[in-house]
Amino acid sequence: MTELPLLTSEGPAADALREDVRSHYAAAANAASAGTDACCGPASCACGGADDAFGAGLYDRTQLDVLPDEAVLASLGCGNPEVVADLREGEVVLDLGSGGGIDVLLSARRVGPGGKAYGLDMTEEMLGLARRNAEQAGATNVEFLQGYIEDIPLPDASVDVIISNCVINLSADKGRVLAEMFRVLRPGGRVGVSDMVAGDDLSPGERAERGSVVGCIAGALSFTEYRAGLGAAGFGEIVVEATHEAVPGIFAALVKARKPVTPRATSR
Repeated sequence: MTELPLLTSEGPAADALREDVRSHYAAAANAASAGTDACCGPASCACGGADDAFGAGLYDRTQLDVLPDEAVLASLGCGNPEVVADLREGEVVLDLGSGGGIDVLLSARRVGPGGKAYGLDMTEEMLGLARRNAEQAGATNVEFLQGYIEDIPLPDASVDVIISNCVINLSADKGRVLAEMFRVLRPGGRVGVSDMVAGDDLSPGERAERGSVVGCIAGALSFTEYRAGLGAAGFGEIVVEATHEAVPGIFAALVKARKPVTPRATSR
């Protein structure tokens, strides 16, 4: 299996990985649309034998009770990022890899009618499911965008908070993802992400032995690589903290960081 360094260039291998991820999560969306729990299907992150490390079980039941069933069934994440991000009324939040929309819908409730929640996904099936879920939930302050997390279709400095739930590990070009996150955040904006992270003692090859890329294992950055990547992108106040072990040496983790406030030029 190909080893995935922090930064990779676009090419046939990256394109093949992206298509593999797209087809797997399209199948997950179709499963959820049919009323089947996507976490139990062949497209889920939970297929690596760590079912308790992924999915809707990581949310509080009171959160899930206000959501459409299909949004809950499509939950494939490894955490609860909108809680990590400490969302506030009136903020603009962006969910990278928004899937069936569970985190977008929860975020929309937290930021209120004066705020907005964007969801970004490359998979048409997931976007269709998410938009149906938003309509069923009566959410009017949400918008789902089609595109890649390596090329976010939003202007510079347009977002207060970025969340993501077990998606950044799926990218073959994580350095570009982190740079795009920095670009679209406003000065002082913050990151609150749930992701899979590898122990620093595991090589990329050893990560691949523990699970596939589409299973959210082989593509995981180490703790040191994650911190270094965020720092290289320009972020400060970086925290990468494990919450639970999914498979030996691979952890679900909370990732927090902030874009520094650009000092104002002083007049003379």
